[in-house]
Amino acid sequence: MVDVDGVLDLGLRMEDLQREFFDVYWEDVVLGRVMLAEPLGPVLETIAPHLTVDQLIDYWFRQDSRLDREFMRELSEIRSTGVRVYLATNQEHRRAGYLMKDLGLAEHIDDIYYSGQMGAKKPSQEFFDRVASTMSCVASELLLIDDTPANIRAADAAGWQTLHWTGKESPTMVWDALQKPPLPKLL
Repeated sequence: MVDVDGVLDLGLRMEDLQREFFDVYWEDVVLGRVMLAEPLGPVLETIAPHLTVDQLIDYWFRQDSRLDREFMRELSEIRSTGVRVYLATNQEHRRAGYLMKDLGLAEHIDDIYYSGQMGAKKPSQEFFDRVASTMSCVASELLLIDDTPANIRAADAAGWQTLHWTGKESPTMVWDALQKPPLPKLL
């Protein structure tokens, strides 16, 4: 048996990439201290000299970006009522741009707040405090919908409203449930 992703298609062992790149550099990359390509280039020269940084990043972003179109349609309907919708995510600069531009999320959301931009990542309370400050909002006006319990706990501690996403809810179901006071200004 042969693994396809990362072996047949790229000739790169994921264990090597994990050990040489993610374990060493990812924290600085996702916090925006280092641009993704800076450490990735020298790492690839060592573990996969046949690959360019752009080849790996293009492959990675395409493979790790599958959107639920029905979810996005419903989210756009909610947004059309005047509710502002944002992303709050742990991403580095290049992937944040990819999500907004290449995947077209900018058509469905108002903006993105991400760890590389904030210099802090979820689940740190610092991330949530910085987002609220950047938006000039009171924390209690913000609602985080997230699938990670640690992120929900941190947002709660920062004073945000929260909803733990289990994947069983549709955006419309969530929105209908939120129609009870107090209605958040931001989703």
